[in-house]
Parts: sequence; C-alpha cells; structure tokens
Amino acid sequence: MNAVRKILLLFGSLCFFFFAKFEIEGKENIPPKGPLLVVCNHISNADPPILMIAFNRPLFVLAKKELFANVISRWFFSRVGVFPVNRDGNDFSALRWIIQGLSQDKAIMIFPEGRRSQSGAMIKASPGIGYLAIKSQAPVLPIAIMGSEKIKHIWRLPFPFCSFKIRIGAAFTMPFIEGRLNDALIQDTSDTIMNRIAYLLPPNYRGWYSL
Repeated sequence: MNAVRKILLLFGSLCFFFFAKFEIEGKENIPPKGPLLVVCNHISNADPPILMIAFNRPLFVLAKKELFANVISRWFFSRVGVFPVNRDGNDFSALRWIIQGLSQDKAIMIFPEGRRSQSGAMIKASPGIGYLAIKSQAPVLPIAIMGSEKIKHIWRLPFPFCSFKIRIGAAFTMPFIEGRLNDALIQDTSDTIMNRIAYLLPPNYRGWYSL
C-alpha cells in the first residue's frame, strides 16, 4: 500500500472516530487473501472512501470517468486505487482492469447498480456484475451500507456528523456455466447477487429488490 493511500485511510479513520457514529458488522466475513468481487448498494458519493476505510485489506474501486477530468484528480485517484469507468456503455478497459486485478488476488469494489440511487432505495442492477461473477469465478462479497446518504456532499466526508453502518455478508461463488451466456441468465445472476445485498438491508433500503 503506497504512502498516499495509507495517510488518507488513517485520516479518514480518525475523522470517523471523532465526528461520526460508524458501525461495521461482519468484518470477520472478509476473506484475508485471494481474488474478491466486493459488491454494495450505492447511496452516496461518499460510499467508496467509507468502504475503503472499513475494509481490512486494500480495496480497489471503479469510479465514473468524469472524476478523472484533470491531471491532479487523475494522479490522486490512481494513487488510492481507483480506476475510471465509462458508464454510458461497455468499457473494455475497465473490464480488463478488473480481470487483471482479480488475477493478482486483489479485492475489487463494484457498485452493481452502476449509479447512485437518488432515493436511497436499491435500483435494478446492470448485467455486468453477473457476467464477471460467472466468468471470473471469484468469490463475491455482499456488503450493505446504510446512513451514508446523509452525507450530501463529498467535502463533508472528513466531518460527517452523522451515523452510518456497514453490514458485511458471507462470501459466495456463482456456479460455473459452460458455453455461451445469454442475456437473461446474466441478468438473473446479477439479480441473485443484488438479493444477497438486499438481505443485509432494512426493508426501506431494498427498493427494486424488496424481499
């Protein structure tokens, strides 16, 4: 882990300790090593740094390419383990980055919904996570985040003055499927993964995936 990442994570941990009520359940469910697809609902722009601080191993994250608009932001995000993704269509460079990271036993963070939920309730997942889970055969770790929607602006992250909670479920692996994958099967796999996240959430957060 590089120095920039270490300093930021330490700073974030101190801020959460002093200026927020931050709870984590199920940290023992995080596999200590090996490839890992980490999936979570997405309700705030603050979710990625919160999850990176909560994790007990380096976590690498996909983020919208608009955040990499200038030289400074590109340098910063690359140093803390964030990779740009084009949300308007298939992004093969992001896919290659994920596959390469998993081959190096990294934990890769993905928000399957593809965008932040404005209401706080889960929205339908894109099929990408289903395809990755089947093809990579990497363990999938479902995480639910609650309360981070109170952080309306990212500049409030160092001083959140609110409570938020992370609940980590048990890792699982999707069955291997030979042959060509059709769209319905891939979407069904994505929905199965999202239901694992929904199970960890209170009913008012489940939205599309209300049980």
